[in-house]
Amino acid sequence: MSFGLYFFGFLLFIAGVAWALVTAGVPVLYVAIACVILLGIGIMMAVTRTRPKDPPSP
Repeated sequence: MSFGLYFFGFLLFIAGVAWALVTAGVPVLYVAIACVILLGIGIMMAVTRTRPKDPPSP
């Protein structure tokens, strides 16, 4: 559940960045590239922050 919430928040962040870039007049191709890069970063961050900790080895 926390992965979903974290990822949903990051998707909202990406949407805001894309909106700002389009409003600023950045070409759509560059906006799409930025969104794909941010999506990859968001997935990596969501997985690392929400995965359970590994148990200590005995």
